Amino acid sequence: MDDTRLGRLVRVVRQRRTWRQSDLAAKAGVGKTLIAEIEAGRLEGIGIARIRKVVGAFGLSLELTVRGLGADGDRLLDERHAALLGACAAWLQSVGWLTVAEVSYSEWGERGSIDLMAWHAPTRTLLVIEIKTELVSVEATLRKHDEKVRLAPAIARRLGWHPSSVSRLLVLPDHRTEHRRVACHEPVMNGAYPMRTRDVRGWCRSPAGSMSGLMFLPNAAVGGRAAARGRQQRVQVTRRPTR
Repeated sequence: MDDTRLGRLVRVVRQRRTWRQSDLAAKAGVGKTLIAEIEAGRLEGIGIARIRKVVGAFGLSLELTVRGLGADGDRLLDERHAALLGACAAWLQSVGWLTVAEVSYSEWGERGSIDLMAWHAPTRTLLVIEIKTELVSVEATLRKHDEKVRLAPAIARRLGWHPSSVSRLLVLPDHRTEHRRVACHEPVMNGAYPMRTRDVRGWCRSPAGSMSGLMFLPNAAVGGRAAARGRQQRVQVTRRPTR
């Protein structure tokens, strides 16, 4: 979406809600002049954070797209995701977990793929892991992770795992940008993932009961042979219709 189109979209959404520019400015916590500049498509010099605040006032999110890379862009993103997934899997395996990557599912119309499922046999603990190279939409991340955790016990049983407890883990790269994004949504993130990196690592070494946590993986852990490990296992699990 180019600057002009984004400006027109902001104007149309504002008008449909019968807001004045001053109303939108007040809700977004910015000046009225900024709203006029955005609606005119004059975005040069306006920081992305300020544009996100304006769009966020509508309850919407701004997602950026880079054009020109074609398939190379997807490849670069896939490599980052695979590296982070592989690093997480390698660490969990080192502390006694069995891991399976990219477990696809189709359950009563709900479809998707669990980035990483981890199984701790001695305690029959199932860990459902969501891997994000960047936290773009908190709402979408939480909603999808909730779905995967809810469906995970049935999926695990078809893999021969019979969990006594199910836990969740969100894994992000240990970058300042991701720390900042989490901090911007601190109340929501603390409610959804109250346990953080140090405590998560301790729990993983000796799991007891259910856990919901967020772990930042250091930059040095992302890359090398870890990415290859993340690609080793891909499992498709489809619900079989009952007769």
